[in-house]
Amino acid sequence: MNIKNIRNFSIVAHIDHGKSTLADRLMEITNTIPERQMKEQFLDGMELERERGITIKAKAVRMKYRSKADGEEYILNLIDTPGHVDFSYEVSRALAACEGVLLLVDGSQGVEAQTLAHAHLAHKLNLKVIPVINKIDLEHADADATEEQIWEILKNPALATRVSAKSGSGAHEMLERIVADIPHPRGSLDKPLRALIFDSYYDSYRGVIIFVKIIDGKIKAKMNVSLYSSKADYKVEEVGYLTPTLVEAKGLEAGEVGYIVTGIKDIHEIKMGDTVFEKGKSIIPFEGYENIQPVVFAGFFPINSSDYTLLKTAIEKLNLTDSAFSYQGESSKALGFGFRLGFMGLLHMDIVRERLEREFNLSLIATNPNVVYRVKSKNKRHGESKYIEISNPAEFPNYGDIDDIKEPYVKASILSPLKYMEGILNLLKEKRGEHIKIEYLSSTKLVIEYLLPLSEIIIDFYDRLKSVSRGYASFDYEPHSYKSSDMSRIEILLHGEVVDALSFIVHKSKAQINSRQICEKLKEVIGRQMFEIAVQARVGGKIIARETIPAMRKDVIAKCYGGDITRKRKLLQKQKEGKKRMKVLGNVEIPQEAFLSLLKINQ
Repeated sequence: MNIKNIRNFSIVAHIDHGKSTLADRLMEITNTIPERQMKEQFLDGMELERERGITIKAKAVRMKYRSKADGEEYILNLIDTPGHVDFSYEVSRALAACEGVLLLVDGSQGVEAQTLAHAHLAHKLNLKVIPVINKIDLEHADADATEEQIWEILKNPALATRVSAKSGSGAHEMLERIVADIPHPRGSLDKPLRALIFDSYYDSYRGVIIFVKIIDGKIKAKMNVSLYSSKADYKVEEVGYLTPTLVEAKGLEAGEVGYIVTGIKDIHEIKMGDTVFEKGKSIIPFEGYENIQPVVFAGFFPINSSDYTLLKTAIEKLNLTDSAFSYQGESSKALGFGFRLGFMGLLHMDIVRERLEREFNLSLIATNPNVVYRVKSKNKRHGESKYIEISNPAEFPNYGDIDDIKEPYVKASILSPLKYMEGILNLLKEKRGEHIKIEYLSSTKLVIEYLLPLSEIIIDFYDRLKSVSRGYASFDYEPHSYKSSDMSRIEILLHGEVVDALSFIVHKSKAQINSRQICEKLKEVIGRQMFEIAVQARVGGKIIARETIPAMRKDVIAKCYGGDITRKRKLLQKQKEGKKRMKVLGNVEIPQEAFLSLLKINQ
């Protein structure tokens, strides 16, 4: 196929704006998928993706289309992208493999925060942006108002194509526009091989299947190639196209999108955004590659300690299909043996937890999510002048040994109707936000930009935002920087013993109120014992909150039906001494409900 007849494009949209449905219509019109195999949200193969209406694992599909305008046949490579802010790096690499994007906007909801973020990213990568208004067949859809928003907010002068992804109305016109407006790839066959890795997945029989876009040159079976980031060498066993099933081919040339198999067994050897080149050749790598690091960490423990081996096997298997999360072993006095996992964000964490529970039939306890703090210690053992990265509260140095703590901040963009501005600003103030700017997009909509600590938004921020805006505000964020903050580690003590799994990091201004809340909650969920139990919160060796679980009282004088009072006093004194001894020797058994009620994700 002539490179001038290839179009590489992606569809980007806010969650639930109809991206997967539009992809279905394109594959249906181009006869890429046989009618008997066609089903709704074809590219979203995971049950979880269908339930939540988001794309978790990106796909790619090659379609053939004969243009009605010039009668020529074109290859259309649709490179799908994940649909959430947690996977922004994967989105950027998928878009880097394209020359254009379809910016999909729901005609009944208008431009949202994620639409804005995707549009800025597409402009940054110099891609041709085609605005598409979807769901025009809905009664309450207002295509004219949505188009006006696209002009005002996205500063995009191009006319929008109006479609109904569900019925297929306008889809043919959109295909013609893809052919006419999106430029062909700019690669050259005469240059040495350069290929961009934009995705990969693990196959039990063939190892890692690598999805690539050929920038320059060509690749074929039996060729020796290298990866730029690791300089590791491999022999290509197979190349082919994605339709979306794998179809073997003789080779791939500049501008084409497909897959390569090299027999790699460890998916972690493949880095998203890396450059593949012919062994021994000197090339300039494709720009934009980053070694992505997890930003949110949480401990995962099996409810039944006997399931530890099953959890280990499940995490290892899941990590082969989702290499974006990291893991390492961890042990807790309260919860036993488990693992500490690192994620791209809170949604990513929730998805991994749900997949572990569903696909491997496990019952898990997840500890409160934590971000990565940079801690500078006075103690030489921790490094006198260096910042060390700590993701587990249990690893924090003692309060007196800490010289400085830096926490990660993100740049948040909130798109909202004007009337909810006051409630949103109050929420941002409560979450320790720092004002950047407020931009009025129209007489009814505005964009609020703030710097926010990541630790403040990973638990309940999105839910609170939806509450104060009655569901109308949309939210997007990107990593920004680390800033010094006055953070404290709260330790929870039960009966004088520190429960490491309940330790957490919080800003000093919120230490008192958070400590009281957790002590009150523990008092509710931990059952009464035969002796009194103290529930305490400690910061830097000082107790700042306390609740007491009263002892369960046995009526030892019930058997005395009268008689001398000294007999009753003697029995009560004996009971008192016994309780004192029990208090010294007794261990508190913490029920699973205590951890579930306190530590369950999004609780």
